[in-house]
Amino acid sequence: VKTQEEAAKGNKKTALGQEDFLKLMTTQLQNQDPFAPMDNGDFIAQMAQFSTVTGITEINNNLTNIGSKLEPNRIATAAQFLGHSVLIPGKVVSPDENGEIHGVIDLPASSTDVGLTFTNDSGEVVKTLNLGSQNKGLVGFSWVDIPDSLKKSNERLTIQAYAGNKNASDGVSTAVYNKVIAASTPKDSDDVLLELKDYGEVSASRAIKLKSKD
Repeated sequence: VKTQEEAAKGNKKTALGQEDFLKLMTTQLQNQDPFAPMDNGDFIAQMAQFSTVTGITEINNNLTNIGSKLEPNRIATAAQFLGHSVLIPGKVVSPDENGEIHGVIDLPASSTDVGLTFTNDSGEVVKTLNLGSQNKGLVGFSWVDIPDSLKKSNERLTIQAYAGNKNASDGVSTAVYNKVIAASTPKDSDDVLLELKDYGEVSASRAIKLKSKD
């Protein structure tokens, strides 16, 4: 039975490296028929193959080096999210450490009647926030006078934005600030994963904006 080391050596022999390629070509030149030497075209083709192999190896080495240099940057990026809140597309919210809720509404067009409702798990509307007339684009909103009962329960609420009427409007989306409670850098991915208070694990690429600590 082969040991793991012997098996590993055996596996290595199944692939030709630069040194093997060069030895084969040198041996071929030494043993060619002097009365029928290798055609110049064949020799050039083999040299081109050797150059290609060398180039690919150098590219792989360079990519490996780049990856090792980028890894500390990924870790630093993950660390900078900790203790902050990020603006994330969604409709689920809960009071932050200051007992407030903040976010934005994305209006596809200007409207004279913009607002949003906050609904609890029972489907009851606990708050309607009227923002009046607003121009197209991102419109910030805040709910700071949240009742103590909601703060203490830390209940997750669902928000629904509207524009032009009191019902949900097509094309009107929302994003909310949610606290980052953990961050990680998976080995099998170039991404940074964030663990959010109300959204669980999401990609950092989904975050629209980072909110500084208060």
